[in-house]
Amino acid sequence: MTGPFLCDTIGKENNGKGVDMRYLGNKTKLLPFIESVMKKYHIQGQVFADLFAGTGSVGDFFKDRYHVVANDYMRFSGVLCAAKLWNRRPPAFTRFKRLYGSEPFSWLNAREYGPREDFFLYENYTPRGGRMYLTEKNAARIDGMRQDIEEFYRDKDIKEEEYVFLLASLLESVLKVSNTSGTYQAYFKFWEQRSLKDFVLEPLEMREVAGRGSLRRVNRIYSEDSNALVRRISGDIAYIDPPYTITQYANSYHLLETLACNDRPEIFGKTGRRSSRELSGYSNKQQAIIEFEDLFRQLDFDHVLVSYSNQSIVPLEKLVELARLFAVDHAVYVETNDYREYATNNLSGKGAEEGLKEALIYFRKDRTIHKSPLNYSGSKDKLLPLIYKLLPKRVSTFVDAMGGAFNVGANVLATGRVVYNEYNPYVYGIVDMLVNTPREELIGRVDRLVAEYGLCRENREAYLALRTAFNENKAPLYLFTLQIHAFQNMIRFNSRMQMNTPVGNNEWNEGTRDRIRNFRVKAPEYEMRLGPYEELLEALPEVLGLSEIPADTVFYFDPPYFITNAEYNDGKRGLEGWDAGQERALLDFLSVLHQRGYRFLLSNVLKHNGREHGMLKEWIAENGFHVTQIGRTGIKYPRTEVVVTNYRPVGAREEFLI
Repeated sequence: MTGPFLCDTIGKENNGKGVDMRYLGNKTKLLPFIESVMKKYHIQGQVFADLFAGTGSVGDFFKDRYHVVANDYMRFSGVLCAAKLWNRRPPAFTRFKRLYGSEPFSWLNAREYGPREDFFLYENYTPRGGRMYLTEKNAARIDGMRQDIEEFYRDKDIKEEEYVFLLASLLESVLKVSNTSGTYQAYFKFWEQRSLKDFVLEPLEMREVAGRGSLRRVNRIYSEDSNALVRRISGDIAYIDPPYTITQYANSYHLLETLACNDRPEIFGKTGRRSSRELSGYSNKQQAIIEFEDLFRQLDFDHVLVSYSNQSIVPLEKLVELARLFAVDHAVYVETNDYREYATNNLSGKGAEEGLKEALIYFRKDRTIHKSPLNYSGSKDKLLPLIYKLLPKRVSTFVDAMGGAFNVGANVLATGRVVYNEYNPYVYGIVDMLVNTPREELIGRVDRLVAEYGLCRENREAYLALRTAFNENKAPLYLFTLQIHAFQNMIRFNSRMQMNTPVGNNEWNEGTRDRIRNFRVKAPEYEMRLGPYEELLEALPEVLGLSEIPADTVFYFDPPYFITNAEYNDGKRGLEGWDAGQERALLDFLSVLHQRGYRFLLSNVLKHNGREHGMLKEWIAENGFHVTQIGRTGIKYPRTEVVVTNYRPVGAREEFLI
């Protein structure tokens, strides 16, 4: 593959959709409708992402109002988007005119191109290759122009913005002489009149906007899997226009893809499709809803707009129901617009009773992370956004196996249930109280307890009095209030199971009250379990009320870090410590989960203060697990924090070297 541009290499998604050309699902006629919905809901911002950009009509429409991020899996779509979003108007081709004495369209159209054996379209997509997509004369002209355009750019006769404009113009012009109904899934067995016309390279149709200079530094173009890309970008408005049907765009536009890539791929079959191609999960009846779940979960945008149809392979109602899980206050709005039917829908028999309606789904994405009110050593609230990106596409049941303060499990939006599991009864009691007690009632109870004992910053006598009371009654409310005022918010016990943390300089304040008010479990349902993780495989079916653990259950483990020195796991505070034997037992348990087909994430540390976790590194290497570095912290005692997964996370580019 040759040629410039694009922020990233091609990924694994077929994200093609619409524009002015003869192109499936084009949105040109719906642009006023999209704009009206944005005005109705007062959708504003600076960064607008068109995640399934197709031929770039939506980005072209908004390119002078936002910083546009355009993405599409297919290379030819990226070329069209770059041409429209980087140029305010057709380029001037100043250097080319000076060198050649003509602008490039006239120069290329005037040139004679004869057949050559190295012309790929000529050899494969004309009667010479047993196919009737193009006449031999037109294919030779297209092949020749493609090579000339590449040489213009290679020799620096044209700038990159000019290169993509010329190439996009070539792609659009090819459609005007193709012997097809609009896609390249089939060709006519007779020559349609349009296809017999001599090929002429015409400038790309695009929206012209005021101003000077290139828009390349303002608008970004990607060509990859949208589900992977959204794990790396953020913004204000995300526009989603995915495939609606089982039609695969990699099959429908393979000829244009080959022309854009300028390669000589292995092809197969009567239609000459590219052998190496990735098919879209959005066009798969079983996979589409999983793709949407993952996309909605990973979007880091305030406003989400989804163009969809009442005749799509995922029912509109089901998609709206899914969107509600990820929306602020579960509020989702649907605007509809009567529209023509696609040929693929008519052929499938859909729409016999109801015409096609284009719908625009709108919701505000819930991007909040609510930190647990319990300050607990090892909590992952600051690393949660990075852990979140490593989740697999489908998370219907999520098990926070070593739940601690419940920062991870409470903030992971599983579409079904989250299970909080914790072996420490004192920590479990506090979290159970935080989750299951009405918030204002709990705040009132703490208020009264603080007032009763006269607790305030560094009031040692009041603190010791409450500590004595807790050691007598073990009430979770007392322990929660104690840790707020304790030294470094620690919960520590002696060998007689007496809480013995000294007083600190913290106090009950409005910030902690707000954390109680905001803390909630995001999943639709949750279960609480007190017990060791070792018993989970036997205990979970009963906890879930099922005969067996769902196959798509995801487990998360956040053990005490074996090669670090944390007060809560040294085995000298009344609770069992964490030693090499327990570390090995955990790794063995994770191996069992892997053997049974369950997915897991493990937080751990590979390096700390000059030490390496040899046992963990060996186990990872033996099993071929994936390692993602999520943090390197500490100046005096640096440590490398990682997440180990028994699957390759979406969009993973390279493994962390261990």
